[in-house]
Amino acid sequence: MNTDIVKNIDEIIEGFPFEGRLTEVAKASSGLINDTFVLTFSNDNIRRKYVLQHINTNVFRNPDELMSNIIGVTVFLKNKISLQGGDPERETLSFIYTVDNLPYLRASDGSCWRAYCYVGNSYTCDKVESPVMAMRAGQAFARFQTLLHDFQAEDLFETIPDFHNTPKRFEALKTAVERNASGRLGDVGEQLEFALSREGEAGLVTGLLKSGGLPLRVIHNDTKISNVLFDKITNEALCVIDLDTVMPGSLLYDFGDSIRSGAVTSDENETDHSKYGLDLELYTGYCEGFVGACAGILTEKEAELLPFSVKLMALECGIRFLADYLDGDVYFKTDDPSRNLVRCINQFTLVRDVERNYEEMKRYTAEIYRRALIGE
Repeated sequence: MNTDIVKNIDEIIEGFPFEGRLTEVAKASSGLINDTFVLTFSNDNIRRKYVLQHINTNVFRNPDELMSNIIGVTVFLKNKISLQGGDPERETLSFIYTVDNLPYLRASDGSCWRAYCYVGNSYTCDKVESPVMAMRAGQAFARFQTLLHDFQAEDLFETIPDFHNTPKRFEALKTAVERNASGRLGDVGEQLEFALSREGEAGLVTGLLKSGGLPLRVIHNDTKISNVLFDKITNEALCVIDLDTVMPGSLLYDFGDSIRSGAVTSDENETDHSKYGLDLELYTGYCEGFVGACAGILTEKEAELLPFSVKLMALECGIRFLADYLDGDVYFKTDDPSRNLVRCINQFTLVRDVERNYEEMKRYTAEIYRRALIGE
């Protein structure tokens, strides 16, 4: 057994009430922020698996607030799922407290670790392969919204301030332009003009949240397909995972980012930008699943703005890539100096595609919402 991938493994496993003898440590392949490992323990021919994660405190600077959010939300979800006759051990994450009854372990070297139960007979995927998969992902995130509908969003900490504050993202872009730390400003005139010409739309959702025109909700904030756990036997969505960015916000951010990251025709690193754009079939599939599963809590304004949210999230993501390209790739690190510009151009290509298909998207969405409300 190779335990070298976790240097202080003995100290860490002693800090949690794991059952049995450690027999295997495997590093999970996905995850860009935290390092994730699957631990296997054996005890009298019984094998148990647990998930161990190293919390990236460079990103999440206050692990107490981070874990307070996660524990609060998962306990709430477990209660709701139980009351509805579901299986709380498979339909949400189950975190394991340390032997000192704390939600995470701070090791002697200062590193922070948390653990939760492994959900067997499940899988994740990195790409939306079909409208059916898109629909099931939409149902998973809609159920997450519905179950947390009466959770007080104000009780959550903002672990990454202004995460989806698009006007502030524009301010950061302008600062990056003035700084021009990478010396690349001359390369991005077209992209900069594109972004700034759409700045007037950037504050729509933040403005409505502030005025009360949109409800403040508990949202996931990272709604890519790889954060949905599927059942290996039924292929139905089991639950939503990776709750690090659960914070107060607008449901529109979650919907828009799901489409931005999943209902597209190619990878965000595609260098042939003509291959990148909106996949309307996947959009419709996701919309069917999402709206169908949470129409009862959606306000009319939220339903109306669902197509716009796709444009907003693509625009926001594009300007983040652009700002980082100008700053010298300090956030979205890459060994290819053109990568963040490629990503920016693809996001702006998606914005154009949404603009071209906007009326059709509105018709699809309005019809799906109408049918969901009357139970068709």
